[in-house]
Amino acid sequence: MSDRRPLMPKATAVWLVENTALAFDQIAEFCGLHPLEVKGIADGEVAQGIKGMDPVTNGQLTREEIARAEKDSSHKLQLAESKVQLPPMPQTRKGPRYTPVSRRHDRPNAVLWLLRNHPELRDSQIMRLVGTTKPTIAQIRDRTHWNSAQLTPQDPVTLGLCSQIDLDAEVKKAAKRAERERKEAGLDQEKAGTLLPASETTAPSTATAQILAPKADETPEETPEQEQARVFAKLKGMKAKEEEQEDEGDKLATTENEDPAQPE
Repeated sequence: MSDRRPLMPKATAVWLVENTALAFDQIAEFCGLHPLEVKGIADGEVAQGIKGMDPVTNGQLTREEIARAEKDSSHKLQLAESKVQLPPMPQTRKGPRYTPVSRRHDRPNAVLWLLRNHPELRDSQIMRLVGTTKPTIAQIRDRTHWNSAQLTPQDPVTLGLCSQIDLDAEVKKAAKRAERERKEAGLDQEKAGTLLPASETTAPSTATAQILAPKADETPEETPEQEQARVFAKLKGMKAKEEEQEDEGDKLATTENEDPAQPE
């Protein structure tokens, strides 16, 4: 199958089906379509409403090429050489990613997600991933965006604003840059979790265990309220004891007065 394809391949296939005796495989090969799709065009099930485009009129095929293919079903149609040399297309300068209109309202949520989950990313990287502007990123970071109260972090990959491959590439690039900056600043930290040398782990311990006597129960210090209650309780007990002694004395005196004297 040739890499070159005619302009408007489906419209060209419609014209070839209607105006030539070419096989479905030949038309499919020339237009870059599936043979079943060409058969659907012939049956009226595919490309309904598409007007056929004549490839002979626009210089993509010649009458001789079509006649040769009609006689030999194994012959593959070849595009005619263009008489007009088109200049090479200039390379477009890389810029922010284009975001469809239907997805633009999701960009602030994606920016908030990136700021929370990947703070190592620079603003320029977020701009490439989401297609936003630097002032918008600064407003979302400072919580001065007009819709800050309604923003919810959402993964830009899930929203369809960027691919997972692009996001992973930017995160990896930011991690390498952060590691390089730490090394340049001399902030490398010692690796944690290393084993101690055997000379330290197998050496006899020189520390002696000391047996300490258990601490005596210390009486908690009384509060002023507890001390006052204790004094009142003691005075009340003493008063009750005095009253009990007085009651016993009165009973004895009453008993002596009531008994008659015995005659001699």
